[in-house]
Amino acid sequence: MNDSAVTGTPLLSIQDVSVSYPTRGFRSSPVTVLDGVSLDICEHETVGLVGESGSGKTTMGRALLGLAPVTGGRVVFDGQDISKLSRAERRRRAKDLQVVFQDPYSSLNPAMTIEDILTEPLLVSGGKSGREVVRRLLDQVHLPQDAGRRLAREFSGGQRQRIAIARALALEPKLVVCDEPTSALDMSTQARILGLFKEIQETTGVAYLFITHDLAVVRAISHRIAVLLQGKIVELGSAAQVTEDPQHPYTQRLLMAAPVADPVAQEIRRVERRELLDRQRERPGAVVDAPR
Repeated sequence: MNDSAVTGTPLLSIQDVSVSYPTRGFRSSPVTVLDGVSLDICEHETVGLVGESGSGKTTMGRALLGLAPVTGGRVVFDGQDISKLSRAERRRRAKDLQVVFQDPYSSLNPAMTIEDILTEPLLVSGGKSGREVVRRLLDQVHLPQDAGRRLAREFSGGQRQRIAIARALALEPKLVVCDEPTSALDMSTQARILGLFKEIQETTGVAYLFITHDLAVVRAISHRIAVLLQGKIVELGSAAQVTEDPQHPYTQRLLMAAPVADPVAQEIRRVERRELLDRQRERPGAVVDAPR
């Protein structure tokens, strides 16, 4: 867990952002997925964005990348409002803002060599490419030098995610959006990939928006954590505060639902979770749903 505070001018400032989608039918009201969300990320900082399925966290990442329409508020990245940029302007800014997707099997073309995968963003952006660059990127993610000549389909899930991380680093971005990058991996591989993310941040200074449904994962890597519920941030604080002394009932339930490796500790947590839910249900007018 990263307990040290990161301060300074925000690299990314999400200011009262809303995302709504139109619905079919006469006089149908639009569906609001994000509702007035504000969040800053400083240079060299990791901010975890956590919430259950349907909370709007993936939409947040898509909005930052220009893949979802920002219908209210604005997104300021490195001093520029990027929420209304054209497609061509987005491409020019792509160098500084990259993404690692959830599924390492679908995010890489299985028929391409790793060298082609890693040099593709460099060629598109007009940057320098070559085997020396490929070797440097493979070394950053602890893959063998001869991996560049092999096809993506020859690698395991954890290795493919390392390749996806290397591709995101190819343009030396200032911020990487990590959209559930460990959820498709087993627990031991998850731990190694989280360690890799932290190591890369220490050596390059890159900032992360780390999106996940798992509070146990996000507390292992984040400086601060934002908890998203039904399109709104309901809790925001340091990783230590949010995971050790959560204030919002929803955050408390997420923490109780987070898996732990020790079977005895997991059973204790299940009992504590049931007791917490019982106490919350006893409150007048309470409607409590356990996180999925």
